[in-house]
Amino acid sequence: MSKTTIFCFFPFLLFLFSCNEKPKEYVFIEGFTQGGSFHIKYQPNPDSIQVQDIYKILNDISASLSIYDSNSIISRINRNDSTVCLDRYFIEVYKESYKIYQQTEGLFDITVAPLVRYWGFLPKDTIIEKSPVIDSLLKLVGMDKVHLKNDKIYKDNPAIQFDVNAIAQGYTVDKVAMLLESRNIKNYMVEVGGELRVKGVNPEGEMWKVGVDKPLENSDETNRQLESVLTITDKALATSGRYRKFVEINGVKYSHTINPITGYPTHHNLLSVTILAPTATMADAWATAIMVMGLEKGRQYISENKLSAYLIFSDDSGNLKTWMTKDLEDKIKNIEADE
Repeated sequence: MSKTTIFCFFPFLLFLFSCNEKPKEYVFIEGFTQGGSFHIKYQPNPDSIQVQDIYKILNDISASLSIYDSNSIISRINRNDSTVCLDRYFIEVYKESYKIYQQTEGLFDITVAPLVRYWGFLPKDTIIEKSPVIDSLLKLVGMDKVHLKNDKIYKDNPAIQFDVNAIAQGYTVDKVAMLLESRNIKNYMVEVGGELRVKGVNPEGEMWKVGVDKPLENSDETNRQLESVLTITDKALATSGRYRKFVEINGVKYSHTINPITGYPTHHNLLSVTILAPTATMADAWATAIMVMGLEKGRQYISENKLSAYLIFSDDSGNLKTWMTKDLEDKIKNIEADE
């Protein structure tokens, strides 16, 4: 199986641990999957899971959903391999994606791959020729143009392609978390590509503390700054942002978040969206959809759907501002406010 690891900067969540107490024994594993990194920490028990079981599920999901693996199920679907057999991972992600596609009126769409490739954010091994005409690519976008029947995918146009990056990492988090819980593990943190799910307590016996990055364009993994710290447990969390991963064309920077309705990258003052939800799958997808919506429509959607959200945006003067739902007010500590 060939695999290419792609390193890119995206909103990343830092895990903060107190150094005041001697930690309890926790297992910590990390590595790379689906073009990004993963970090898993859990407290084992006598009936505990084997580390290789975790690696197996990560590898199985990557073999299904990773666009960075040319032999994955999704890659074979994208090149119209008639011999491909769908597995439960692809089918589950497809069905969840279709639900959110309907709920967001098409602003979350896993058939956005032709547009994302056109703007330069995916591997170049595509059967679609690059075209300057966005309208022609929009004819290949829309989950109403693909159909799941009898565990097979049917496309209205063979040039339609899938990109599940906006939901696959959250889905992977949930699958690993479910595996841990099935082995009676009570305390854990699972993070894949910045999306995470926590349960119980951290090694210091406290609720998990998660840092949300300040959305600074020139920040990276070595010089990032925290905007806020959330204290949570028994929750999933995902962040979507448009300030790090971009392409520059003729001196203009384009965000990696593409609006599947217009065909163009988002361009508004909403910089970072953090969503808390029962599952990382939903948090991941909602964060992406709300980033596409922008600040005002995003806040309206959050209110109407009773979501838990933390937004970072810029005002007319370019100053960073934050907005959060009331249920998070006692869970978030602003870093600058405490300095």
